[in-house]
Amino acid sequence: MNQHLKSAPIADRFDHLLSVIGSQRFLRMEGIGKEVPFFVVPFDPSVALEMDKLRGQLIRKLKHKGIRVLEIDLYDLSKELMDELGDWDFWIENEAKHDKRELLEAIQSLTDPETKLAPAIVTKMEDAEFDVTFLCGIGEVYPFIRSHTVLNNLQSVAKEQPLVMFFPGDYSHSLEEGASLDIFGRLRDDKYYRAFNLYDREA
Repeated sequence: MNQHLKSAPIADRFDHLLSVIGSQRFLRMEGIGKEVPFFVVPFDPSVALEMDKLRGQLIRKLKHKGIRVLEIDLYDLSKELMDELGDWDFWIENEAKHDKRELLEAIQSLTDPETKLAPAIVTKMEDAEFDVTFLCGIGEVYPFIRSHTVLNNLQSVAKEQPLVMFFPGDYSHSLEEGASLDIFGRLRDDKYYRAFNLYDREA
C-alpha cells in the first residue's frame, strides 16, 4: 500500500482519488484482470469527518466531469431496512431493556448481507444511472455488519461498474497472511483479498 498517500494531507488524497476515479482506465475497469472491480480507500478513523467531506467533494467534482456516482451509506440503508419492518424505533426505544447479544442477533437478522442488504443494494443500482458506486458508513454499522460479508455477497451481482469502499482502518496485504480488512486499525474484520487498494492505482 502507498503509505504516503494513506497518511498524506487530505488535499493530496483528494487529488489522487479524483485523478484515478475520473480516468477512463478506471471507469473501464482496465488493468484488473478478471478480478471484481472493488476498490478500498482506507483511512485513519481519526480523520473520518474530513474523509466524509472529501467524499462529498469527490462526488461533486466527478459530476462536473460527467461521471455519475451512486453513494450507498450502509448505516442509512440498514435504517431503511429496519424502518420497512417497523423495528427501528422499537429497538431504539427498548435498547436498554435487551441483552446486547439479543440486540446484535436481532439487528443482524434484519440486515443480513446475503438476504437483506445485498438485494437492497442491487435494487438501488437497478434504479439508478451511475458510473461508479461509493460505499460508506462502514464504521457506523460495525459490528452488526462486517464489510467483508457485504463485499462477498456483492461479488456476483455488482461487477458491471467499479465499487469504491471508504474504510475506516487498514487494508493490508502480506504473502504470509494474505489480505485483511482491519477496521479502526486494530480489529480484524476478516480476510478479504479481491479488492484493490485505490492508493496503489494510477490514473
